[in-house]
Amino acid sequence: MKYINEITINAPIEKVVHLFDDSENLEKWMTGLISIEHLSGDLGKVGSTYKLKFKMGKREMEMIETIQVKNLPDLFITTYDVKNVWNEVRTHFEKIDDSTTKYWTENEFKMKGFMKLMAFFMPGAFKKQSQKYLVLFKEFVEKEVKQ
Repeated sequence: MKYINEITINAPIEKVVHLFDDSENLEKWMTGLISIEHLSGDLGKVGSTYKLKFKMGKREMEMIETIQVKNLPDLFITTYDVKNVWNEVRTHFEKIDDSTTKYWTENEFKMKGFMKLMAFFMPGAFKKQSQKYLVLFKEFVEKEVKQ
């Protein structure tokens, strides 16, 4: 399953990318994120891995994030592995003007088992969750810019 999400952020691209690239900010905008644990590699560099723990409703979920490509603002590729799901997110930032940035992601999912059925019957749920994170990041950045 593949799809694209996008949003426009009312902030300069330099500020948007700076806030995006600081992992300390993740817990400020990523709803449900409980913790991030650095597992291997140089912090924030290509090849580094992290364990992300989320609470979604009443259940907790852990996933492994790996930075594949880091060429900000043009391209930032990460993969996420969780039981029966592999997800690649290709993140892009584009300067629209001095105070506006386009932020978009290309998502690809590969599923196994029960998750394959979920993706087949509810593909919109995945896209909706991805868009939610774009909106939350936008709100976080715009709030930071106003301060």
